[in-house]
Amino acid sequence: MDISKYTDMAIVYAGEYGLKIVAALAIFFIGKWGVKKFTTLTKKLMLKAELDLTLVEFLENVIYFALLIVIVLASLNALGINTTSFLAVFGAASLAVGLALKDSLSNIGAALLIIIFRPFRVGDFIDSASASGTVQEINLFSTIMITGDNKTIIVPNSSIISGNIVNYSNKPTRRIDLIFKISYENDLKLTKDTLMQIMQSDGRVLAEPAPFIAVDELGERTVNLVLRAWVKTEMYWDVRFDILEKAKFAFDEKGILISSPQIYVQTKKD
Repeated sequence: MDISKYTDMAIVYAGEYGLKIVAALAIFFIGKWGVKKFTTLTKKLMLKAELDLTLVEFLENVIYFALLIVIVLASLNALGINTTSFLAVFGAASLAVGLALKDSLSNIGAALLIIIFRPFRVGDFIDSASASGTVQEINLFSTIMITGDNKTIIVPNSSIISGNIVNYSNKPTRRIDLIFKISYENDLKLTKDTLMQIMQSDGRVLAEPAPFIAVDELGERTVNLVLRAWVKTEMYWDVRFDILEKAKFAFDEKGILISSPQIYVQTKKD
């Protein structure tokens, strides 16, 4: 057995393919290092430009993986692999995967729309897809919300985009709307003055737009008063609860009667 023949062949192949392997590895590792540096620099520039953090993180991932694919293709090309055929196979595989994961891809597309048009941001309180809560995270597939009683709700992005979105945090002020049903026997002017005094004495109620009280409806057994007060959005619930509590105390003190539901029972005569 001629060992020198195989030794010579090994040396030839090592000389021919060894350099290619070394070059391919060098391109991959140096390229990967360069991609990390580039994406880090890009992220810093975007943050300096005060772009939305969710958009920055999304673009950072897109740029990183797009450039990494280019590095991998360059490494394969250095090995002498025909990347044209590889791209064709990759395209066909991507199509098959895309069809299999169309629901997941629709969530990614919805995430992109949320990030671009920004109907809400992290920290906003929203109603969407039959869920309510404070937005904690927006990722490629879902939006994570925290409810008032600290439960976590994970909603697919496609469900959010396909329905209505109510953003309670988008504006700096909100209006409190309350209905008070009082008996006809009450002094209407006294009741209105009492409610107005409660609002005007609360420094959290904004002077502009001015607080408002009016008769909303003359019901069958009650006079319905509508109360409207504008407050800063973050003060909404505190002021609403306080107005209701103060109104109850003031009504008790001044003898103003709030109408309670009455049940009428009809007896059958023999």
